[in-house]
This record gives sequence, structure tokens and C-alpha cells, in this order.
Amino acid sequence: MGAILAAIAFLASLYGLPLLRLAANRLVVGDPVFAEGNFGMEIHAAAGLVVAAVLIFGGRRANLGGAGAVTLLLTAVALLALGLGATAADLISGEPPAARASLAAGAWLAFAFLAVALAIAVARAGRSWLGPFSIGAVLLFLIVAGRAGAFDGLSLAVELRARRDTVLDAILQHALLSGGALVLGVLGAGLLALWRRGQGFVEMLVGGIQVVPAVALLGGLVALASGLLHAVPVLRAAGLSALGPFPALVGIAAYLLLPLWRGLRLALRAPDAATLDAATALGLTPGQVLARVRLPIGAPILIGALRVAAVQSIGLATLGALVGAGGLGQVVFDGMAQFAPDLILLGAIPVIGLSLAVESGLSRVERAVRRHAA
Repeated sequence: MGAILAAIAFLASLYGLPLLRLAANRLVVGDPVFAEGNFGMEIHAAAGLVVAAVLIFGGRRANLGGAGAVTLLLTAVALLALGLGATAADLISGEPPAARASLAAGAWLAFAFLAVALAIAVARAGRSWLGPFSIGAVLLFLIVAGRAGAFDGLSLAVELRARRDTVLDAILQHALLSGGALVLGVLGAGLLALWRRGQGFVEMLVGGIQVVPAVALLGGLVALASGLLHAVPVLRAAGLSALGPFPALVGIAAYLLLPLWRGLRLALRAPDAATLDAATALGLTPGQVLARVRLPIGAPILIGALRVAAVQSIGLATLGALVGAGGLGQVVFDGMAQFAPDLILLGAIPVIGLSLAVESGLSRVERAVRRHAA
């Protein structure tokens, strides 16, 4: 039923909503371009493949039906992307250089419902490798087709060509910022977990940080860092600044303390009393009990907490641009300042991609560790 609904929604988006918008420049909304009479056969072939994929879902052999549906849906993704790129190139040919053909609501929704249908097909196929394979196949296709110029007419590709180096630098900055904050958060959570008598205060502290708006916390940290640097000039000489990565790292790490601290506490409490008594009876020291019993048994909980914190860190790092930390947030805010939707997307799409990649990778590690622990 889910696949049927996704297919119906896909067809409604494809034929009921504009797929592209043709504008005089990057700052205006532009005129809608619908599928009827404006696109080549790629779009209609993609629609037919989606219908065929839904039909084979009804087969008796779920594994074969799911795998076949995945193949058809991946082909539909490729055809839809190629059709949009070809039509965009046709629309802007002969237009002034500033003219842009951008993806409209129908195209975005069509891709979204295709992703839903793909997820259902992968689950029905029951093959764990099929999900990563599908993602890899789509990425490989986009890279190869993009290098071949298949999407050169789309405004998003035009914006990327103009800012490729800026975006790549921003991705690296974003990864370093979110990764550094995660490491700092892990160290902070570990230190807080060692303070046994103050766990009640720690819980109130890390919980209280969550209710403080991120912008307010970052602004407060800028003021605090400015005062600290004024009081201790040697810190300024060491390269620290009130604006830049320093307040962003501290602020993001502060938000990560709650999931990391709770995960660490639950992981250390995962072994039951009988297991701990047996370890003690065998002559293990508290350190050996921690390394050989508590951490191995609690490892799935720890990795789960790390997964939550890592995804949260990638999202929060976007706000680091507000205090001069750079990253993909800078690209997003530049796009907002210029009222340029494509520039906003150039910053937002990599953030989403990084989050999904980290979530998927750590989820697989967590499941593997759980199976090993069981």
C-alpha cells in the first residue's frame, strides 16, 4: 500500500505541479513549466517505470519483486534527472546569460516520492547491501552525468560551477567544526560522568543547556570569550578569537553533552549485578571491569548516543557561521542575504547529505555491535 501511495503521489507531482521555473535571473521566481507539452520522452518513461515497479510489487516472491522494483526505480530517477536537465538547457538556449531554469516544486516532490518508493522496495527485497548500493548508484550517475554536462542548464548547476571552490572549502570547514565539537563533547561528557556525587547537578546543567536557544547561546559565548581574552591576553596571542571557531566549538559541544552523558551513564550501567559480581570474583580490578565488562556490554548504547550527537553536531554547525566559524552555514546565510534559493540549496544539500551518511554509517556499526554482543 505504501508503494502504491508513493507512486500516486509521484504521478500527481509529475503531471500536476510545475517541474521547472524559467526566470530572467537568479533572484526572481520565474514562470512555471509543466510536464505537458514541454518535456521529452524521458519524463513519461520515468512515469511508466514507476507504474511498472508498483505492479511487480504484487508478485509472490517478495525478494525478486523488491529487487526488480529497485532496478526500475533507479532507472526512473536517472530518466527524470536527464529529462529535467535536457529541458532546462532547451529553455535557456537563446535567452540572455542571466536567465535561469530552476527545479520547481513538482520536481522536488517527484524525487522525494521516488526516494520513498525506493526505500520501500529495498526493504521488501530484504537485502542489506541494496540500500547502500542504490545510494552509491545514484551518486555515481549524478557525478558522471554532471561531468558530461547533462545538468548544465539547471540553475543549481550554474551556481555550483560559479562557487565550486567555495562550497568545497565550506564542506571541509563544516566537517572539521562538527567533528571537533563532537570530540570536545565526548571529552566533556566523560569528565562529567566521573563526578559521581554531582550527577544530579550535572543532569540539571546539561538538560538546562537544551532549553537555551542556539543563537542566544552562541551570542553569549562570544561575549564570554571576549571578556576572557581581555582578561587573559596570552590566549589571544595563542590565536583564539571571540569570533570564529572557538565559540562555535564550545557552543555545539555544550548541546552534545546531554545525549553523550546519558548514553555513557546508561552504557556503564548496562551489565547486570550478577555479571559485575562474577567479574569481581574473578579478581578483576575496577579498571579491568570497565574495559572488559562495562564498555563491551554497553558499546551499542555508546554508539547510539554517538550517532545522535554526531548528527546533531552536523546540524548545529550550520549556525556556527553566525559567529564567524564558516562552514556550510556561511553558504546558506549568503544565499538568504542575496535572496538566492539555489545558493541556499548549495549549502543545505551537503548538510543533509553529511547527516544522512553519518546516520547510516553509525547505525550499521550499532547494529553490528548489537549482534556481536548478543
